Amino acid sequence: MIGFTKSPNKIIMIVFFGLISFILLTYIDTKTNYYEPEENVLISENLSERLPNINNKIIHKVNEGENLSVIFEDKKVPLNTAYKIFNYDKDNVLSGIQPNDLMEFNYLGDKLQSIEIIKDEVNSILISTSKEISVKKIKKDIQKIKYIRKGVIDESFYKDALKVGIPDSIIMDFAYIFSWDVDFIFDIRKGDTFSIIFEIEYSDGAKISNGDIIFAQFVNKNKTYVAQRFYDDDQGKQYFNESGDNVKKAFLRAPLDFAYISSHFNPNRMHPILHRIKAHNGVDYAAKRNTPVKASGDGTISFVGRKSGYGRTVEIKHGGNIKTLYAHLENFKPKLKVGDKVSQGEVIAFVGDSGQATGTHLHFEFWQGLIRSDPVKVKLPSAKAINSSQLNEFNNLLTLSYKSLNEYNLFLNE
Repeated sequence: MIGFTKSPNKIIMIVFFGLISFILLTYIDTKTNYYEPEENVLISENLSERLPNINNKIIHKVNEGENLSVIFEDKKVPLNTAYKIFNYDKDNVLSGIQPNDLMEFNYLGDKLQSIEIIKDEVNSILISTSKEISVKKIKKDIQKIKYIRKGVIDESFYKDALKVGIPDSIIMDFAYIFSWDVDFIFDIRKGDTFSIIFEIEYSDGAKISNGDIIFAQFVNKNKTYVAQRFYDDDQGKQYFNESGDNVKKAFLRAPLDFAYISSHFNPNRMHPILHRIKAHNGVDYAAKRNTPVKASGDGTISFVGRKSGYGRTVEIKHGGNIKTLYAHLENFKPKLKVGDKVSQGEVIAFVGDSGQATGTHLHFEFWQGLIRSDPVKVKLPSAKAINSSQLNEFNNLLTLSYKSLNEYNLFLNE
């Protein structure tokens, strides 16, 4: 009798596929029960409840002619909230809104939390609307950081100062401070050196502006000029040299010995020769022919020669963007030329009647930038030395500045 037996390999394969089928059926049944529609809806609802509200903001730049009422309406601030804001502002803090102010409308979800009116980098007005209405001015703290820089003239003071990291406005201030002694166009030489300690203002880690110069030193043609900032009890903020003298220079109100003023500063004067209204932008000092004319202050000759109706004329460029003009001259000091340095009281020319003049006199003008001022009434720059009672305090500050500069030099040489 022939018997029938299954192969061991076939039996193993049957058992294997059976086991796989059982596992798949169990997994599908489990997944089907887990994702029942009712539970899916419930889970979605719970997740929605846990989602946080998102902070967001709208920024608006105030335009010419806009007011808060118009802006609030445009930004859909609820009427009730707007009414409460205006009613709260008893001190009229919000009346100072100006074109170009920035307004930040801050939201949590779709609910208005606050409105900040940003006036500048430091000042703003905060309107809180989240709970109770409040309106208050905010001024951020300003931190002044001290910087030290030094350099050598290779091309020009301006370019070489920029190269070592001195800001543009500080460069201009530096030149202004020393402009009483140094002409930064004519006097600068290759190899001249400069050192400066200055401040930069920061708020919340962001730069607000370039601050003041604390200390400045310029070596020009082997001569050293120093300026230390100091708050004098009588004069306020000034810059003084190592001796406590003001870096500004004094001016003579009248540049000659004279008998009387023959014609005052008058923008509506009838011209004695032209017979028409022509501004008289200076003062005429009556004097005899060849009376010596003196430089009103220390400076550099910027013009020598004839100038239309002025006749023979001398112009002197002084510090502080000041210029003086001397006209109707008989003659100039011998060999006087553009670029010459002159000192206060030094003779530069002689009285005459050249140009459009009815008699011998000196016509004298005092310019501040592009504006001609009355030499008799203009407030002349202060040139007072430091208050003697504060000299010790000043010397202590000067010593600290030199110490900081020396430490910086050591750091650079390490």
